[in-house]
Amino acid sequence: MDADREVDGWGALADGTRRAIVARLADGELSVGELAAGLPVTRSAVSQHLKVLKDAGLVRERSAGTRRIYRLNPEAVAALRDQLDTYWQRALAGYADVAGAAAQPPQADESQTDGNQPEEA
Repeated sequence: MDADREVDGWGALADGTRRAIVARLADGELSVGELAAGLPVTRSAVSQHLKVLKDAGLVRERSAGTRRIYRLNPEAVAALRDQLDTYWQRALAGYADVAGAAAQPPQADESQTDGNQPEEA
């Protein structure tokens, strides 16, 4: 999956109806009619959402007679998950750095003198 498709994938998933379609397709292949039956939108709207998901590379289709059957593209979904895992690992590393720094006792500044050292004249 190239960088443009990654951006398109995240943009495609920004819509709640498209996320619902992806969630339903995670259970297996479905036709437009089967998808529309479980969603509060028309078959035409489902078709438009599927086009966006297909253009983003997240969904594939195949013909079965006069019907189109849709399924998730596992490689594209895996690429988005890998990208999200990368973001998560960076966030955890940043948190660990901040938590580790907060747990360190403050170090004495060597340039300051305490009252027990003689002053130079």
